[in-house]
Amino acid sequence: MKPPATADARTPLAFRGGWAGALAPFAVFLGGVSWLGLSGAPDETGFGPVLLVALGAGLLLAKDRDRYAEAVIDGMSHRLVMLLILAWLLAGVLGVLLRESGLVASLVWLADVSGVRGGGYVAAIFLVCAVFSTATGTSLGTILVCAPLLYPAAGALGGDPAFTAGAILAGATFGDNVSPISDTTIASAATQGADLGGVVRSRMRYALPAAALALVVFAVLGGAEGEARVGLAAGSGEGTGLVMLAVPALVLGLLLRRTHLAVGLFAGIGTGAVLGVALGRFGPADLLAVDADNFIASGILLDGMRRAFGVSIFTILLMGLVGGLAASGLLERLIEWLAERARTAQSAGWWIFGSISAATILTTHSAVAILAVGPVARDVGAAAGIGAYRRANILDVAVCTYPFLLPFFIPTILAASMTAGVADMPRVSPFDAGLHNIHSWGLLAVLLLSLLAPPRAHEREEVAG
Repeated sequence: MKPPATADARTPLAFRGGWAGALAPFAVFLGGVSWLGLSGAPDETGFGPVLLVALGAGLLLAKDRDRYAEAVIDGMSHRLVMLLILAWLLAGVLGVLLRESGLVASLVWLADVSGVRGGGYVAAIFLVCAVFSTATGTSLGTILVCAPLLYPAAGALGGDPAFTAGAILAGATFGDNVSPISDTTIASAATQGADLGGVVRSRMRYALPAAALALVVFAVLGGAEGEARVGLAAGSGEGTGLVMLAVPALVLGLLLRRTHLAVGLFAGIGTGAVLGVALGRFGPADLLAVDADNFIASGILLDGMRRAFGVSIFTILLMGLVGGLAASGLLERLIEWLAERARTAQSAGWWIFGSISAATILTTHSAVAILAVGPVARDVGAAAGIGAYRRANILDVAVCTYPFLLPFFIPTILAASMTAGVADMPRVSPFDAGLHNIHSWGLLAVLLLSLLAPPRAHEREEVAG
């Protein structure tokens, strides 16, 4: 279907009720998923009907329903959405391959031999994921690669399920915030005209205190009630499956060489399949089997792909909702309104924080929010005497909190989806995963404390700009 010939894509799409009508679909969405999260419904497929109702509300409120429908489709068909879906499908297959290869049992055996238990294991998870996310610059990639390996082992080693999921999220947050190859780090530095190295160094004042807090909390509170079930580890009795560590190592090595995420995951799947068959962990027929009599197929490949179906549908519908909101022009108007109210350096810092917070919640995408707010933050902050490093840090630290804490953002939903179908371990809801992400809570606290204090001399424009 073509957009109506009379519609001007540059003219904001009007809604009944004005701005309230434009925001109403998102209010339906946020209210619905928050209710589901608080009521303990962890499956992201349950969010699909909520999004359909929200999109229906948008159609009813839009004065030009055909144009709203086209805006929704434009949002759904964004290239980033297709990249994420492909990555989730591939990572789901990779995770099942590694699970069936016996790697988890061997990791449990290794942790048992090393004496790592309970909170110590959860703290170690945070460190492993922090190193991985910093090296690769991808929070979602960290969750996709690390969660299928580290979460199942927590059951045998006495790790609390919610804190384990929170530690995976926390480690993914760390690298997203400080890695020089993270999209948010690059976007925040570029939009503020700051050098990347200086931004990363200055950001450590925020990241390291939050990481220290997270490490302590995970170590002290991360253990599950009761003793670790080390008998499971002893029962496996060997570490042959540790050979499969070559698979995530290969993926990491490729990503460090700036190889495309999809290329790295395909390489990991191929290597994992070959090693698993060579070790005798599964046979070729286990990868894909066809039951011609019943017209069905089964196997590791399909099991892995099914893990991504729920989060993929959620993402497609969510980006459609974002597309409808973007067509209203509300985000641009909101940023302009906030910018007009910045006067001093301290007040400008708060307005930048408010603008990026609103943009992050409305767009549900960190890099998109930075790109939307960045130019205004640069102009308003520079006029008030705020240095480029501080402006970049306000932007980046803020977007590394909400998406990793609130239950309707992709990172929390993805982390929760990675806990599904794990033997002897419960599925963790997006709400609980975000609630137990101590690093993001620490980042938010450090950022708020820094905004309460006036900018330091080295953070002012004449020095850092």
